[in-house]
Amino acid sequence: MKTNSVYSSLGENKKRFLSWQMRTILITMVGYAIFYFVRKNFSLAMPGLTAEYGISNKSFGWIIFAGSLVYGFSRFINGYLVDRVKGRIVMALGLLLCAAANFAFGFGADFSSWITGVENGPRMVETLILVMGVTIIFNQWFQGMGYPPCARILPHWIHPSELATKMSIWNCSHSIGAALAVIVCGYLMGSLGVNLSNNAEVVGRITENLTNNGVADAAEQALVYAQHVGAWEWCFWLPACLAVAGAIVIFIGLRDEPKDVKLPDLPDTNLGSYENAMSKSARKKFELEMVWKNRWVWTFCVANLFVYVVRMGVLDWGPKFLTESRGLSIKDAGWTVAAFEIAGIVGTLFAGWATDHLFKGKGHRMCVVCMLGAALFMTIFRFLPDTAGLTITALVLVGAGFFIYGPQALIGIELGNQATKEASARANGIAGILGYLGSGLSGLLVGYVADIYGWTRVFETIIIVAIIGMFVLISMWKAPRDGYERASKIKY
Repeated sequence: MKTNSVYSSLGENKKRFLSWQMRTILITMVGYAIFYFVRKNFSLAMPGLTAEYGISNKSFGWIIFAGSLVYGFSRFINGYLVDRVKGRIVMALGLLLCAAANFAFGFGADFSSWITGVENGPRMVETLILVMGVTIIFNQWFQGMGYPPCARILPHWIHPSELATKMSIWNCSHSIGAALAVIVCGYLMGSLGVNLSNNAEVVGRITENLTNNGVADAAEQALVYAQHVGAWEWCFWLPACLAVAGAIVIFIGLRDEPKDVKLPDLPDTNLGSYENAMSKSARKKFELEMVWKNRWVWTFCVANLFVYVVRMGVLDWGPKFLTESRGLSIKDAGWTVAAFEIAGIVGTLFAGWATDHLFKGKGHRMCVVCMLGAALFMTIFRFLPDTAGLTITALVLVGAGFFIYGPQALIGIELGNQATKEASARANGIAGILGYLGSGLSGLLVGYVADIYGWTRVFETIIIVAIIGMFVLISMWKAPRDGYERASKIKY
């Protein structure tokens, strides 16, 4: 089968359709990458906030925990919103509101000083933490307006037979956005701000803040932070400006469906009588059959919980278990976890290609292979001797990363196929809640097991979770490629 042959039935509209398809993929990739720019910037600003105001990791932890829950529910609720409002409007508005939240965060210290009437001290810091928490929660809610529009728009432009390949490429957008955010904000933290290293009072206060928060070499670090006082604010202002520009590009350049630019719909994606029965009752019937009563949708959603436990178990805790269990330096541990992420991008692209070319679009089968691969590499890691060098340790984790990111991407893609293009956002909303529940469980599970039983039992727990996830996916081995035949048989 030649590339793009599935679009041959479009005739003279084929070239224009494929041009709009590429345009849609690129704009949504850029837009979603920018969402991560105004999301991951917080982690780079945290050290500066600790240095200047003494904000503890515990405070940051509660803010991040609350924000994660809000984000999961926002994705679910916005899955409904994009079915009633144009996806490009929701996505553009979400990015614009994220920009507003980031601008507000950058001025958080000024707001807190204005409210309390003092520029420092416990009362001002407590107010800043409150302002920061509220702003982050709002930002996380607006972040939930990013993925659902993409989950709905892209299946309208990409045929199910190649959705895995092209969506896997698209799925790299969040890794690209997060990586660029770290690079740019890291540069801002080390380049901007006011140099107050000659101010003994400022240096003394920063030293005290760092010491109270258990930072090693506090006095030495204080001099570095004193050279860039206020630099953390630019970690919010600059990405906010980028988000405003991104919102404009999305609103002007994106279209939800082919019919919005007078093009025919995708071949072979007919939804039966649904498209001619757009009443409220028809929508409810369609959603009931394609999402809430769809066995394959729920199987993917449950599997997503196990995928996130494995993925976040390595990603969140990697530096800690590598330093404590394997004796790596924090620098080497950081690079090893970074290699895990890079391998994840490569694995995502391979999983998408293999789904379309080896498994004929049946992504659930590729997910089984990926979970088996992740379990095998984590088993190898479990039995690596403590004397294993950095290279061997990194290569084994890279292998695990290569496999675990495949299901993370494919589950969202396959939900778009099983629930069809009309209910893709809603199905992904459910998967998002379970995924972020898995992320939270991963933190609790790894934390408790490590403290009570040690890191060896942590690796064994991750292996068991990966195997359970694999068997959940095996249960749908005979599932169809997509849900369009099922949708065509619904009686309204």
